[in-house]
Amino acid sequence: MEVPPRPQPPTLLLPMDRPMMPDLLQDHDQLDDLFSPEDEDFFGGSDESTDLLDCNTSVFNMSICSQDSFIELKEQSDEDQRKSEEEKCEEIRAQRQNLALLELLESERNYLRMLQLSSGTIKEHLLKMQPPLLNVEPLFEHLPGVVSVTSQLLNSVDQEQLQPGDPDFLQNFCNSFLRLAADMETAYKEYLSNYSQVTAWEVSCKQKEALWDQIVKVLKSSAPELKASSLSFFLVMPVQRIARYPLLLQTILKHTDPSHPSYGLLEQTAQASVYINCRINEYKRIREFREVADKYKKTETLSIKDMINRLNTHSIFKKTARLSQQIKHETGIVPKLVDEEFDALEGFFYLLEKCILELLENVETYLNHLQVFLSCKTEEFDLYMDAQREAVCYKEITTALRQWILPMFEKRLRALIHKPLCALRDLLVGPRNLIRKRLDKLLDYELIEAKSNLSYEEQATANTYKTMNTLLLTELPRFNTVSLQLIWRLLGTFSCLHRDLASDMTQLFQTFATQLPHSGMSPSAFWEWAEATVMEGMRKLQDLCQTVEEALSAPVTMPVHPCWALRYHQLCQKHPRERIFEVTCGVVGSRDLDLSLIKGELVAVVSERDSKGDRRRWLVDAGVLCLQGKEATLLLLN
Repeated sequence: MEVPPRPQPPTLLLPMDRPMMPDLLQDHDQLDDLFSPEDEDFFGGSDESTDLLDCNTSVFNMSICSQDSFIELKEQSDEDQRKSEEEKCEEIRAQRQNLALLELLESERNYLRMLQLSSGTIKEHLLKMQPPLLNVEPLFEHLPGVVSVTSQLLNSVDQEQLQPGDPDFLQNFCNSFLRLAADMETAYKEYLSNYSQVTAWEVSCKQKEALWDQIVKVLKSSAPELKASSLSFFLVMPVQRIARYPLLLQTILKHTDPSHPSYGLLEQTAQASVYINCRINEYKRIREFREVADKYKKTETLSIKDMINRLNTHSIFKKTARLSQQIKHETGIVPKLVDEEFDALEGFFYLLEKCILELLENVETYLNHLQVFLSCKTEEFDLYMDAQREAVCYKEITTALRQWILPMFEKRLRALIHKPLCALRDLLVGPRNLIRKRLDKLLDYELIEAKSNLSYEEQATANTYKTMNTLLLTELPRFNTVSLQLIWRLLGTFSCLHRDLASDMTQLFQTFATQLPHSGMSPSAFWEWAEATVMEGMRKLQDLCQTVEEALSAPVTMPVHPCWALRYHQLCQKHPRERIFEVTCGVVGSRDLDLSLIKGELVAVVSERDSKGDRRRWLVDAGVLCLQGKEATLLLLN
């Protein structure tokens, strides 16, 4: 009896929606082992197992083929979907790029209309106001340049008659912008640097309420659709526009495909707009620094009358507030604002200033001594020593020194050392005044630092202090560094000048060395000879000075007048000749036993003090009586 075949598992007959046993499909060896005919436990016997294996294998192969087809279809659909999404992204990016370009062009045209309105209608109406407004022209002075460069940009873009959707529009706009970048920077930097005048003008006009109301009416009548309430509403537009160019260009760049042919040019344009803003800010910063430096670095010499005339309520209040704040710092009531970086720079500056002034003083002293030496021309005196060869050589050497070598050395010293030091000393005045003014502005700033709302004057005070502090922190290190380098170079030049002087003098002495008797001596013998010669000359000079001093200190002798000859002989019989003197001025006696003498009368000095020891009264002999007389100036007679 034949055994019927075992029915197949129903799961093997079902269609597969996904790959069956993926782990096993990845390993064919395991698959072969799994369905091996030797597995009798699974199929129940050899014959039946063979039939079941063939059936299962065919079904399994059919399922795998259907699954591969499904995977290919799914991959193709994913690729189509990805392509469609990329196309949609490109379309959205192109739309956003066109919108950004449209925004740039439309805002630029509206901006130009506002500029033309400001420089035309509004300016004319303000100038026609009665009474005439002051300082209106300077507010619009640099606006025509901004209008011109904006008009050129729009005309250059509209000249090609391209729309933002055209492929060449972006390239045309970028080329126009880059071509006008230099003119744009020039126009905007002058306008932005002078924009502070607008704010100051409005603040001064707002103090007069009637005048300000009239100005607002003029502005509203000039542009009724805008409802502007101040002139800065119009004049601030260039300040805002130049800063908006980088934002607009970066937005366009963001929505531009990197594969776009004008992408690199657009990136260059965006960078150029950023550089323009940076250079304008740097120019404005430098100009503010220069204005502050020019204002406060000047040194005024005022008389007491001028100082009194400058006193007013505002200046007295300001100086009183500074003094009060300074006292609070010294007493510890209010902590002082400490800036360690600035304090270090300030200390180094004052040290450098002291070194420069001392060096200049030393150089001037050196030049004065050199002038004194050159003014004493000993070679011009005839010392009657022409027969001595040494004296002749000395005269020729000193003549060359005083006429050529030393004057040239002095000229170079003044040009290369003294003149630069004087210029450097003059340059110290500006930083010194700025440092002093910075302390005053710091005291003003500390008084308003804690306030939340500042008035225009207080804001200007705070801005002045910040600008001055930034200027000093930026420029003072450079000044200190350059000044120190200049001092080192001047010292090096001073050494080089003396080296050249020594070389010239050596060359000069070598020409006369062979003519002197000591030219063949060894160095040690030469210095011994020189020392002995100098000492001998010093001894002779001392003897000469002593002789001259003795001759000058000897009393002056004069001949005896004929009318006093008899008294002179009488006095000589009683007193030594050296004790006899002539009265040089009249003496009138005021006490008892005082002697009255006339000019030219002869007396003999008995004692240079009176009987009580008073040196102001002398005991003299007038030839008749020996009396006491007042002190008189007497001359010794022959």
